[in-house]
Amino acid sequence: KTLHTTLLLSALAIGTVDAGGIRERMRPDPVRDTTVTEAQAVELTLTLVQAGPQALQTWVRTAARIDDAGRILVARVCAPYTELIQPGQRVRAFPPDSKSSIYQASITRVTPRGDCVSVEATLPRITYEKSPLYVMQIIVQRGEFLSIPNEAIIEEGDRQIVYIQQHPGHYLPQEIHTGLKGELYTQIHRGLSEGDQVVTLGSFFIDADYKLKTTQQGGMSHAHMHH
Repeated sequence: KTLHTTLLLSALAIGTVDAGGIRERMRPDPVRDTTVTEAQAVELTLTLVQAGPQALQTWVRTAARIDDAGRILVARVCAPYTELIQPGQRVRAFPPDSKSSIYQASITRVTPRGDCVSVEATLPRITYEKSPLYVMQIIVQRGEFLSIPNEAIIEEGDRQIVYIQQHPGHYLPQEIHTGLKGELYTQIHRGLSEGDQVVTLGSFFIDADYKLKTTQQGGMSHAHMHH
């Protein structure tokens, strides 16, 4: 009787293992990456860039008025940019109704005015625009950092995601932690290394495709559980 009981328990155990193995084989493989064919890449104008050191810039925009001599632009800059403005910084300026006429200038004087600063920028030569008003862009150099283009980053609530190329045609999402955001590039604290190939143009298509596959995979897993 004891031997019979032992054999019965062994058979049940083997059956359980076999059933578990069958369930494991039936379970769909997790989605690891998403693929893009060469034709799709051309259609999407899929573009890759390497994560690497970039000089980050902040462009401080403000309204300015030009003096009667047509040489000096005067503007007012307030928080949070007051600490960034310094003499010698490069300036681009143009009349509001004529952005095609862009003038180069440099800051020659910064004067504190309460919580703001008064900024004077000198043009290299006299302008003959009729408008006394200008849009002024002050180019602030923030330093060189490991960075990627802003358009590569996908915002998902509190998370920031990029897609990196594992090998040609295969892309994987990667969460990143960022620092300073410049006009064109964003500093990377964690999540990428120098040389990583990151998708810029086309990243939203790849993200949508990856999420669709993940959703379908989840639906298949749910169906198998109910069977």
